[in-house]
Amino acid sequence: MPSGSRYWTVIDDGLNVEPVADRFLRELRFGRDRAESTTKAYAGGIALFLRWCVRTGRDWTTAAADMGLFMIWLKYTPVDGGQVVPGPGSKPVRGDGRINRVLVAVRGFLSFAVVNKEAPQWVLGAIYELADTRDLPLEAQSEDGGLFYRMRARHHLQEPETAVDRASDEEIVALFAACLSARDRLIVLLLSRAGLRRSEAAGLRRSDLHLLPDNRSLSCDVEGAHVHVIRRENVNGAWAKSRHSRAVPVDFLVIQAIDQYLVERQQCAAAARSDFLLVNLFRSPLGNPIPPDAINELFEALCVRAGLGRAVAPHMCRHAFGSNLADSGALLDEIQRLLGHANVSSSQPYLHPSASRLRAAVDRVPTPRALIEGVSQ
Repeated sequence: MPSGSRYWTVIDDGLNVEPVADRFLRELRFGRDRAESTTKAYAGGIALFLRWCVRTGRDWTTAAADMGLFMIWLKYTPVDGGQVVPGPGSKPVRGDGRINRVLVAVRGFLSFAVVNKEAPQWVLGAIYELADTRDLPLEAQSEDGGLFYRMRARHHLQEPETAVDRASDEEIVALFAACLSARDRLIVLLLSRAGLRRSEAAGLRRSDLHLLPDNRSLSCDVEGAHVHVIRRENVNGAWAKSRHSRAVPVDFLVIQAIDQYLVERQQCAAAARSDFLLVNLFRSPLGNPIPPDAINELFEALCVRAGLGRAVAPHMCRHAFGSNLADSGALLDEIQRLLGHANVSSSQPYLHPSASRLRAAVDRVPTPRALIEGVSQ
């Protein structure tokens, strides 16, 4: 956009922008204040839906009637778009989670189309189950006595419950030891000891660091060392996912890493002009803020250098932080606030206890003496 802001859109085979999809994605980005990465994910899902409509001869405005067939197409049609006839023994090319994410994007797109009179009204009933509030308690009904509706998606695959894919403490130590600079060590710690997302780390400014025991001199009422995570437009494309700013406490390891990095940063004269915390120190353009993708590249190199048996992504360090919080006894609302989750349900997976915690929980249950004596007889 002329302002410098960016969003993802959908084009057809002739490289023409799909107008309704484009309007929806622009509204998502600028009207609803969603991240650029969200428009990328939604654009990918919408593109798959429109591709299916074209290849099966369907009008996208009415194709919601066959959403079940679209789900089968998603499950078995490879990314290259080759024609596949699913049958016994066919291998799925997309998992249930991926299909559900595509469906979320398609439902949002079709709902937008209905509201803007680009698709018929009945489409909402094809993608959502509607129930009026007469079935709900009085406190959940509209105050003026009118009817409003709650909606539930009709099409959704049951995803298997899986544990959070986290980096182990041993892997984090190995990544940290494989770093070649103070900046890279700080990045590993910001993700694994403060739980920042890669974009949040890349978007930090030096003014976001409040490292004093008493920060009132910085016009900040938060006690103790912490960093502020703030959503703002950044030239490097970094974007804090949550609309609400949060202060994340940092421990002595992060503080020490910041001190060592700032000394290293001073050796790069070009870095002085930037308020961004993490900047290019070893390659051009020197002093420019590092983009979020550079953190992915760093982790790929660290995994190779550390000799890890698997790829550890930056987000897995954030998962490690959340899991360590839960294992140390943090409450659900504390995990939610520290990780910047909008909904408490996003923090719920971190509460899955390990086998050692389950064993410790059983061992804490007191055993009556009478039972001990009865068993020993």
